[in-house]
Amino acid sequence: MKAEYLNPFIEATNRVFQTMLNLEPEKKELKMEEDLITSNDANVVLGVTGDLQGTVIFGFPEEMTLKMVKEMSGMEMAEINSFVSSALGEVANIISGNAMTILHDENLSCDIVPPRIFIGEYKSFAVEEEQPLVLTLSTAMGEFDLNLFLKEKE
Repeated sequence: MKAEYLNPFIEATNRVFQTMLNLEPEKKELKMEEDLITSNDANVVLGVTGDLQGTVIFGFPEEMTLKMVKEMSGMEMAEINSFVSSALGEVANIISGNAMTILHDENLSCDIVPPRIFIGEYKSFAVEEEQPLVLTLSTAMGEFDLNLFLKEKE
């Protein structure tokens, strides 16, 4: 996977987090993984179609997820329930939609598939034969991962 495909997602994440959560995500660690096994409590998986094809996974710890939903809704939540999952899926959807707009401006026509949300630790995701590019981002609410498996359409 080409690292430059990550930049639109970083830019979109920064915009959305600044606007919706008043947070400034900072890049902490970037690595390639052999396989993706995440220990995050809440994972949002979105498909990408078009000139680029693949999967984007946002992985959040439970504490950060609950803080984000409280900031967005004003409601204190004790656990990740269907409301929290839906809100988290919407955040990932907005970020990915913004990233698709940025990619379009770079002459890549892409679209996203609606998100799927997986709750619980230690999820393993197999996505074709591509190695995932994993970026850990840090905010005042906690750290989360942005996992990209994108390749050019064959």
